[in-house]
Parts: sequence; C-alpha cells; structure tokens
Amino acid sequence: MLPDSDRPRPIGNARRLAAEAFGIYWLVAGGCAAAVLAAGAGVPGSIGLLGVSLAFGRTVFTMAFAVGFISGGHFNPAVGVGLFAAGRFPARDLPGYIAAQLVGATLGAVVVALLAAGQPGFDLAASGLAANGYGAHSPGGYGLTSAFVAGLASRWLFAHDRRDQSPSPISDMPIERMVGHDRRAAEAQR
Repeated sequence: MLPDSDRPRPIGNARRLAAEAFGIYWLVAGGCAAAVLAAGAGVPGSIGLLGVSLAFGRTVFTMAFAVGFISGGHFNPAVGVGLFAAGRFPARDLPGYIAAQLVGATLGAVVVALLAAGQPGFDLAASGLAANGYGAHSPGGYGLTSAFVAGLASRWLFAHDRRDQSPSPISDMPIERMVGHDRRAAEAQR
C-alpha cells in the first residue's frame, strides 16, 4: 500500500477538459494550417498530401505525449461517442468533452483563418479552408458510396468483441506503445 503522499492524485474534470480543448486546438491549428497554408498546386514549395498527413500525425503524436495522459487523448467528438457506445467512456463526461473539443477546434479554426487572411487575395468563402468530403469535395472525386464503404471498412477493422474488454491488437495498443502511456491509466485516475 502506498502512503497517501505517493499516490497519484486524481485528475480533475476541469484539467481533463482543458487538455481536450488544447489537444484539438493543436490538431486543428497545426494540421489544418498545413492543409490551408502550405499545400496546394499554387503554393510555392507545397508540402503536398504527404506533408499534410505528416502534419496531422505530428499534431496527434505531440498531443498524445503532452496531454493524452490527462484526458485520454480523444481530441475528436467521434472518439468520445465511439468509446461511450462501446461502454468504455462514462456518459456523464461526454457532454463536457464534446463542448471542450468544440471550443478548442473553434479557436484553432479562427487561428487558421486569421493566418490565411494574411495572404494577398485570400477569400475565406471561396477557399473552403481545405474542407473535404465526397463528390466535388473529394480530392479524388470519390462518390458517396466510396465514402460509405471506406468508413464502414475502417470501423470494422478497429472493432473488437464486446465480451472481451481488452483492445484489439490493431486498435489502440500500437499508438499507446508508441507514445509510452496507456489511456487506461488516465481513465483509472478519474
């Protein structure tokens, strides 16, 4: 038994929400700024799709290291909703996480828009700020069916049996090993 002074202190809710807000702020400000400001055919020295992918990976990686142990490192409302649906995240925490993520993402988007507005001739409405989707909004022109199949296939790939609460070997364990912490440790401190 550890003495009280050696026990890890539970992480407070405000601290977890601040970590989520900062994490998604960093994701949007770093990843989306790379897509908006440094990628594209008309950008001298464009980083291209590979550079944008690496920018998003870098932002998630740095936030997983920096604040992932505090909040679990969701950085996306879909992650929290998915964990809740799988019975791995409490319903009482979900609204706060989503609100914090919306605040952080909005602040990140404002920073990206302000940076982009500094470019001569920039038109916010016409640029779309690198938004993507399917059809005309897909970089490859893929239709709704392709988007649906890609989404379904990726969800199937990362699914695991609900009777076995251990993660699938291809779900979240590799990233936990890579960043050197286990999200369950953060969840246990609640």
